Amino acid sequence: MTDLFTDPAALRAKALEIHRLLCRIHGCPVPYFHSLDPLSELVSSLLSHRTRNAASGAAFKALRKRWPGQPLGDQSSGGQSATDWAAVRDAPTTEVEAVIAGVTWPEQKAPRIQAILRRITERTGGLSLDILNGLSVPEARAWLEELPGVGPKTSAAVLSFSTLRRAALPVDSHHHRVAVRTGLIPASLAVGPSHAVLAAQLPPDWDAQRVYDNHEVMMLHGQRCCYHRDPACDRCVLLDLCPTGQARREPERARA
Repeated sequence: MTDLFTDPAALRAKALEIHRLLCRIHGCPVPYFHSLDPLSELVSSLLSHRTRNAASGAAFKALRKRWPGQPLGDQSSGGQSATDWAAVRDAPTTEVEAVIAGVTWPEQKAPRIQAILRRITERTGGLSLDILNGLSVPEARAWLEELPGVGPKTSAAVLSFSTLRRAALPVDSHHHRVAVRTGLIPASLAVGPSHAVLAAQLPPDWDAQRVYDNHEVMMLHGQRCCYHRDPACDRCVLLDLCPTGQARREPERARA
């Protein structure tokens, strides 16, 4: 595995083969799971940190219900209203915390969200992330990561998952685990720094959809097969490429 880390071309080839095999299983292109504007996606991503999707989704809807904005005009909204982020920004922090109580660490997330909304207001003169439209992906990520508490995963999620639909690769814990076990990155590389390394293994001409597909299939594989505990190596489509899976099979081979 160590030798592979010194051969970028071999790593890129392996990353592409993993992508191909997982797309065959999960189906690519993968449909985008929602279409939020960039600011709403930013708040949604902050709520989701260390929180199950159902709980963070419920908290986001609770914010929208408590502080509704103007009705959304697109057909996908189902007649729902946007969130009045200025009202969220200016509300008592204890009230915001109570509304998002279902997420992990609401006592930290409520003041952080309000601090970010205030900072965006200071930097742009309003509550919009339209400024990102005129920036390159690296520039947009750097702009976002200057906000308090925003790191590589959140900046990539805003650009990729929102209506911006930009070619930025988020890496969550499932994605990271699959990358480590298959030997794309060393186990010593944390999730944050892994974003740049894993993104560099993808072709630079990939569009936003293919980059999004890569994240989604890696995440899905971690959720449905490459579990944190007791990964299902016996039915893994990546087994022949996976040093971790091969090592787990050695005792079985010895007994045979």
